[in-house]
Amino acid sequence: MAWVWWILNILYALTILGIIAVVVSENRNPVKSLAWVTVLLVVPVVGLVLYIVFGRNIQNKRIISRRNRRKLRRLGAGGGTDPAKIEDAGAVMPQINLAYALCGSHYYEGNDVGIFDNGQEKFDALLADIAAARSYINMQYYIIVNDNIGIRVMEALMERARAGVKVRLIYDHVGSFKLSNRYLRRLKEAGVEAYPFFKVVFPPFGTRINWRNHRKIVVIDGKVGYIGGMNVADRYVDGGKLFDVWRDLHLRVEGPAVFALQQSFAVDWNFMGQPLLEEGPLATAVKGHSVGMQLVTGGPTTQWLNMTLVFQQAIARARKCIYIQTPYFIPSEGLVHALQVAALSKVDVRLMIPRRSDSDMLRWASFSYVHECLRAGIKVYLYEKGMLHSKAIIIDDDFCTVGSTNFDFRSFEHNFEANMLIYSTDFNARMKALFVRDMRDSRRVTSSAWRHRPWREKALESVMRLFSPIL
Repeated sequence: MAWVWWILNILYALTILGIIAVVVSENRNPVKSLAWVTVLLVVPVVGLVLYIVFGRNIQNKRIISRRNRRKLRRLGAGGGTDPAKIEDAGAVMPQINLAYALCGSHYYEGNDVGIFDNGQEKFDALLADIAAARSYINMQYYIIVNDNIGIRVMEALMERARAGVKVRLIYDHVGSFKLSNRYLRRLKEAGVEAYPFFKVVFPPFGTRINWRNHRKIVVIDGKVGYIGGMNVADRYVDGGKLFDVWRDLHLRVEGPAVFALQQSFAVDWNFMGQPLLEEGPLATAVKGHSVGMQLVTGGPTTQWLNMTLVFQQAIARARKCIYIQTPYFIPSEGLVHALQVAALSKVDVRLMIPRRSDSDMLRWASFSYVHECLRAGIKVYLYEKGMLHSKAIIIDDDFCTVGSTNFDFRSFEHNFEANMLIYSTDFNARMKALFVRDMRDSRRVTSSAWRHRPWREKALESVMRLFSPIL
């Protein structure tokens, strides 16, 4: 049967060469393309598996039809403002234009925004809003765990569904892998419409496992919305088994910008194979509040790397300060250079990351970038009170962004993310106060101390950095 063995080897070799041809033809970043070609040639069996799971490109894949997207935009246009019609936006106008060009994001004025920096307050408010729901609840989370807080949230959803409220739930299949089938059955029996995003099943698991829906969005009756970095799990309240504190950020929004959250949910709901949601804008401008907002969504199917471009533009236009909080700092070369340019131009650039992380691999990869930051004059702070999971960028006095996007390759290129862009001097002042407070629970890194770390740590960080594009 030697001829069978030869045929199989020839077919396998042709498969590897075909994949290499695809990688080259996609005109990706040459470094990433060369890395994939090297892996496929040097370790072909392992390389083939890694490519199937992590290497495929689904950019420009349509997750909602053009017709349905036009419908959603027409619905949203009534509550938002076309950037071309905005007057006196000043220095933030390029940011507004960019968000609109990337994903048709309208600008919404007259919003009231609450900030939660701990899980207890956030879940207390969320449960109260769920209990007050009368028409519908649209909820989407990356992680839902059936622990104490998860059970409380699911029980609240079931109670509202039994009362006749329309309850829809999207959970990420990988992120919520520990969510028990028993609770999923209970949710559906109570009338909750619950669906997993990109369910990982064999054999098509390789086409799905790498692209996760990392968004955390809730819309209640079209009047109240939530967005931020907190999932549904006890650790956001009590720190979990590894940390005393789990420091995070989440927003509660009232006003016209809630409809932007509704549109994002509607796109993902339609992707689940469900009918397009055409619930129109209900929230009106909140008296006495003038916070301007835009929602930017990004993912592996978009034409542009939306989050990367938004972050780059914000950093490039900074004149006074750039404050960044992120649990994982694994930036692209362009973002590193943008931060270095800002710091070298005497902009006050501060980066805060956790000293201890929920992922050692990501912590080591993040630390490998610290020296480059320190060399340019970027102030680096290691948060020591617990796990820092906040995802925020504060620019000057008039702009900040909060959402689900980490400052890493996975969020920029592989995950479906959502961030709120916020234009308000008052809100910026509140965010800066939180950042300064967290600085008191952090240790500033000095160049001398960083250079004199054990060589084993430096070697480990350098090795983990090699894997940063897929971490």
